[in-house]
Amino acid sequence: MIFSAFAIAVSSLANWQKTREGLSRGIKMFVKLLPALVLVLVLVSLVLFLLPDELIIKYLGEGSGMKGWLIAAFFGSVAMIPGFIAYPLAGMLVKSGVAYGTIAVFITTLMMVGIVTLPIEAEFFGWRTSLIRNGLSLIAAIFIGFIMALIL
Repeated sequence: MIFSAFAIAVSSLANWQKTREGLSRGIKMFVKLLPALVLVLVLVSLVLFLLPDELIIKYLGEGSGMKGWLIAAFFGSVAMIPGFIAYPLAGMLVKSGVAYGTIAVFITTLMMVGIVTLPIEAEFFGWRTSLIRNGLSLIAAIFIGFIMALIL
């Protein structure tokens, strides 16, 4: 927030007209994205409210290990959630007791693996390339989860 205010101040000094135009565009984009963001956060909050913490911890917590990573990889691979919603969701999951390694697998597969979008990707790159790319991305996500579990 402080950095943003500083950057806006510096930009204003350089060119007030362009800064004002940029701020206007940014505010319009934010207002346009806000309903989707609020809707997803409400739905996720509702699901987290309905699911007991013990259940979440059992399947995605510290002791879940590979089982938790595979569950997170599945949901990350099929979910079509933009990054700006995924990070607040990850924060909510961490507060519910989900392990950092599991969160890393979820976020990585969310960004890199696309089961739902695989047919579209295959039209552009071919099935072989798309399957190899998604498979390697899945392996990389599991590896990243393993490293994060070791570090955190």
